[in-house]
Amino acid sequence: MPDANGRHKVLVVGAGPVGALAALYAAERGDDVEVYELRDDLRDPSTTPLNFTKSINLALSERGINSIRHARCESLLDSVLNESIPMHGRMIHGRGKGGELYEEPQLYDAQGRYIRAVDRAMLNKRLLDYLERMPNVSLHFNHKLTGADFKKNVAWFEQRALPVKDHAQNPTGSSSAEPHRDRPKEIAVDFDFMIGADGAHSAARFHMMKFARLAYQQEYIDTLWYPLSPEDFVLSFSKNFPGVCPELISPQDLRQQFTENPHLPLLSIKCKPYHYKSSVVILGDSAHAMVPFYGQGMNAGLEDVRVLFDFLDAHDVYNDSPKLATSRQARREGALNAYTVQRTPDAAAINDLALRNYQEMSAGVKSPLYRMRKWLEESVSLYLPSLGWSTQYSRVSFENQRYSEVEKAVARQGKIIVSLVGLGFVGLTGMTTFGLLRRGGLRSLREYLENLGK
Repeated sequence: MPDANGRHKVLVVGAGPVGALAALYAAERGDDVEVYELRDDLRDPSTTPLNFTKSINLALSERGINSIRHARCESLLDSVLNESIPMHGRMIHGRGKGGELYEEPQLYDAQGRYIRAVDRAMLNKRLLDYLERMPNVSLHFNHKLTGADFKKNVAWFEQRALPVKDHAQNPTGSSSAEPHRDRPKEIAVDFDFMIGADGAHSAARFHMMKFARLAYQQEYIDTLWYPLSPEDFVLSFSKNFPGVCPELISPQDLRQQFTENPHLPLLSIKCKPYHYKSSVVILGDSAHAMVPFYGQGMNAGLEDVRVLFDFLDAHDVYNDSPKLATSRQARREGALNAYTVQRTPDAAAINDLALRNYQEMSAGVKSPLYRMRKWLEESVSLYLPSLGWSTQYSRVSFENQRYSEVEKAVARQGKIIVSLVGLGFVGLTGMTTFGLLRRGGLRSLREYLENLGK
């Protein structure tokens, strides 16, 4: 229930980047915010390596930047960007027909825009530091969500005396080899609204499923890992990824990383709805975990926060005017329903695009057809901007267009390109065939077509 000042209590489960940003948005709007995190303080140097040893730097693009920008926290974005590293493109490593190694850069964007590499621990620290300075926010580490009643709006947490030390994808063990004799102390916490941002193996989602009619789809992707010995792996890596080992990483380091780093399966999750009435909503990986091939997992989660609070604002959830006909609870329920309706197809779209982008990175970037389409879309974008054309990557990484609309726009551009290429190919083939037949017949035509693919 609201306090004497009319402020509502918001529980945020999960203190990662998405949960911390959601807490900032709620706190800036006047809510009393309590953040509960299973692990120890993520800013503690002894905690960070254990949680994130299997995480490379994160890619921060426009959607994530825009969401931090709208957090109403002065200098927060600058503090994050100042410690980021610009990434202007990808480098294609390959081997020519003669066996020679080559490197070919491909810019991400024809207009010079770039994404940024950020350290996860740094980003988390900046967000938590801002939260800690706010008088209406409290942080609770080593607290495990064990139950929730979303009709009575009460949650139960175990207070763990010893921090959890295993990886975030399996956050159920303890730091001790011996099981605890006594069950950790459990506390009950009342709330008005819960935001679940506790990752792919979400406890908030698990307990919400007991109340909401939630459609849930989970897929493990194991096909990317090599079932080889360390020695065979090094040989296979050198063969399939030329120019990397030993040029960029030594065989010893590669062998060590292969041996010591567990080969965890990649996880893809889709579900619907993202909320239950006015009581709870799930964000980020809790709602739509995706494979990492587009670098959009964190950006989509941060964008979840911005979109969610845009709906809460649009439905007057933070308007205390007594002239409003409905209660704040009813307005929040309407906002959460609208959020689920819009965000579900967007999350499904980027989930699918992320998986398809793996195919593009693994083979498509060297395809003549891919290069031709990329060049054509970038040329139209530069010289005929009024047409609104852009590459799929630019729409995803440098714009805030809804993911589902990106998918539709790219499909529409693809149809136009296929039509243009088809018309041009018919004309070109007719003229070329006539000339080639006069100069040597079908053999020359075959050689010409083969050369087009080189």
